[in-house]
Amino acid sequence: MSSLLKNGWQWLALLAGSLVLTALLEWVSMPAARLLGPMIAGMAFGVSGAQLRLPRGSFALTQAIIGCMIARALSPAILDSISQDWASMLLVVATTVIAGGIVGWVMVKSGTLPGTTAAWGSSPGAAATMVALAEEFGADMQLVAFMQYLRVVIVVLSASLVSRLLLGAEPPHAPPAQMLPALAPLLQTLALIAAGAFIGRRLAIPGGALLLPMILGTVLHSTGVMEITLPAWLLAAAYAALGWHIGLGFTRRVFLHAFRAIPQLVLATLMLIALCGLSAWLLTHLLHIDPLTAYLATTPGGLDAVAIIAIGSRADISFVMAIQTLRLFAVIVTGPQIAKLLSRYA
Repeated sequence: MSSLLKNGWQWLALLAGSLVLTALLEWVSMPAARLLGPMIAGMAFGVSGAQLRLPRGSFALTQAIIGCMIARALSPAILDSISQDWASMLLVVATTVIAGGIVGWVMVKSGTLPGTTAAWGSSPGAAATMVALAEEFGADMQLVAFMQYLRVVIVVLSASLVSRLLLGAEPPHAPPAQMLPALAPLLQTLALIAAGAFIGRRLAIPGGALLLPMILGTVLHSTGVMEITLPAWLLAAAYAALGWHIGLGFTRRVFLHAFRAIPQLVLATLMLIALCGLSAWLLTHLLHIDPLTAYLATTPGGLDAVAIIAIGSRADISFVMAIQTLRLFAVIVTGPQIAKLLSRYA
C-alpha cells in the first residue's frame, strides 16, 4: 500500500510538472507543446530514479488515437502522393536508410560501440521495433534503447524548433476540438481506436496500432461513412501518454550504462539529422516542395511524434506521412541486413 501511495504521489508530481512545462511551451508558441512538456518531465523523473511505468497496452491505445488524428487530417491524397512521386520518395527513403548506416559505421570505426549495437542504435526510425529486435541479433539492448530514444527526443526538439524559429510555422486554422462532441461519432471513433490497438498488437505489425486506424480511418472518414471525432481531453491524454512513454524510457540504469558514450551518441544523432537534412534539401529540388514539409518528411522518427508536429504546422501532412510510412517499413526490412554488414566489415 505504501508503495502504491508513493507511486501515486509520483504520478501527481509528474502530471503537475508536465502541466507547468506544457503551459510554458505553449506560452512561447512551441509546436507540439502538449507532447514536449510531458516528454521533458518524464525524462527528468526517469533519470532521477522514479519507478513509473504506463499500464500495459496504453502505448498501443495512444498510437491508435494518433492514427485517428492523422486520418481525420488526411484524405486519399497520401496514396496519390505515393503513386505520383514514388520514385523520388523511394530515393529519399533510401538516402535516409543509408545515412543511418553511415552513422553506425562511423561509430564502429571510432570505437564508440560494437558493430551490431551501433547498427541497431543508429537505425533512423521504428525505435520500439529496433529495441525489440536488437537483443535477438546480439546487440546491447540497453544501449540501443538509449540511442534510439535519445534520437527521438533530439528529433522532436529539433523539429519543433525548426518549425517554430527557422521556418515560422503557424498552426493551421482548424476548428478546435470539442470537449463534448456528439455521442454517436465519438463512440464510433472510440471503437476504431480500440479495434486498431487490439488488432495491431495481436498481429504484431510494426507500428500497426498507429497504421491500421490511420488507413482504415482515412477511408471511412474521407468517404463519409463515419466522422472521426476526437475531443480535446482525449488528444491531450494521448499527447501526454506518448511524451511519458518516451521520457520515462530514460531510466537511471540505462543513463548510467551509457553515460561515458553520451557525447558521441549526441554527436551521432546530430550527424544523422544533418544527413537527413541533405535528403530534405534533395526533396525541395526534386519536387519543389516547401522546406518545412521536406524537413518533417525526412527527419528520422518517430512516426507518431512527427505526425503531431506536422499537424500542428503548415506542413503538407499527406506528403510527410507518405514518406515517414515508407521509411518505417524500409528501416524494419533493412535493419537486420545493415546490422550484419556493419558487424562483418566495419
